[in-house]
Amino acid sequence: MQNLLRNFTLRVTVAFVVSAAGVAGAEESQFLAGAVAVDVTPQEPVPMWGYGARHAALSEGTLDPLLATVLVLQAGSERLAIIGLDLGRAPSEESLQRIRLEIQEKHGVAHSLISGSHTHHGPVLELSDRPDRGRGRFDAALRYTGHLETLLVEAVGRAVAASRPAKLAAGSEELVNFNRNRHTKRVPAPLDARLSLLRLDDAESGRPIAVVANFAAHPTSLPQEKMLFSADFVGAMRRELEASHGGQVVFMQGAAGDLSTNRGPFGDHSAYGTALGREALRILQTLKPQPVERPSIRVREERFTFASRINLANPLTQAVYSVAFFPELVLNFADEYAEGVRPRLTVAVLNREIALVGASGEFFVNMRCG
Repeated sequence: MQNLLRNFTLRVTVAFVVSAAGVAGAEESQFLAGAVAVDVTPQEPVPMWGYGARHAALSEGTLDPLLATVLVLQAGSERLAIIGLDLGRAPSEESLQRIRLEIQEKHGVAHSLISGSHTHHGPVLELSDRPDRGRGRFDAALRYTGHLETLLVEAVGRAVAASRPAKLAAGSEELVNFNRNRHTKRVPAPLDARLSLLRLDDAESGRPIAVVANFAAHPTSLPQEKMLFSADFVGAMRRELEASHGGQVVFMQGAAGDLSTNRGPFGDHSAYGTALGREALRILQTLKPQPVERPSIRVREERFTFASRINLANPLTQAVYSVAFFPELVLNFADEYAEGVRPRLTVAVLNREIALVGASGEFFVNMRCG
C-alpha cells in the first residue's frame, strides 16, 4: 500500500554475526535442515496489493508464479522455520497466529520468521471474514487466505520431513549499482547495498540444501496498470541461483522502504534478478560450509506498542482513505491498529554465531537516531 497505510507484518531479516548472550533457547548435538517450495499463486481473481490507485480492481492472471519457500532448521528439539513469500507482506495478524499455532502443534516448530518479498504484484491479504471487511464482496480473497494458511502449514511439515544433517556457512558483500535510495535528500544518500547469504549443504554428500538470501530492494519493477501476479525480480534471482547452484533459495527482504532496484545497468525485472542471482552465486562459491560443532537455536521475540499517527477509528478519516483505497481494506486496518501499532522484533541465533533479526514493518535505511 502507499506510505500512510504501510503494513506492519512484513518481515525484514538481516544475517550477521553476534554474541548469543541473553537469548533463551536450547543447545543440543545435531544440526538439521530441510527445505521445500510451494506455489501460492491465487487461482481466482482477487484485489491486488501494492498500489492504492488500483482500489479494489481484481487481478487478471499470472505473469510468473508466486512461491512460498520454506527452510526448517533444527538443533536438538528446537525448530525454526524461515519462510520467504512472493507476497507484498506476511499474513495478517489473525492469519499469522493461526499459522504459527498449527506449525507448532502439527510439526513441532515453535519459532518462525515469515517474510513477504514486498512485491507489488501479489494479492491483498488484509481482508477478513466479517461484515464490511470482505465477506460477501471478496469471498475469493477470503478463500485464498485460508488456502495460503493450509499450504504454508503443509510446506513446513514437508520441510521437517526432508530435514537431514547439514553444514553451514555465512557471508556477505556490498554490491555496486544494484540498488539506490529513492527518497532521501541527504548527501551521500544512505544505502544498504549488502547481499547476505546463508549456505546450507548436506553434511554427508555436500549437495546444496538451501540458500537464504537477504537484500534490500523494492520489488516495484512492473507498472501498476499490469494486473498480473508476479514475484518481480525475486523470482528471476531465485531461478538463476537454483539452476546454477542448486538447493532451495529463500529470499528475505531487507530495509527496502526507501531503496529501489537500480535496473538501469541490467534491463527489466527478469534481467535484473538474473544478474543479482549471478552475484549471489559468485559469493556462494567463496563460502565453505563447515560441520556445526555446537548446534543451537535460540529465539527471543518482543512486541512493542506505538500510537498510530493516523486515527483510523475516526469516521471522516475512514471516508477519506476509503476513497483512496477501498472501504473494506480501510476497516480492516482500523481493526488491526485499534490498540496502536504493535510490531514484533524477533531474534534467532544459530549456533552462537549467526543472528537473524526480523522486524515487522517497512524499514527505511534513511532512519537515524539522535
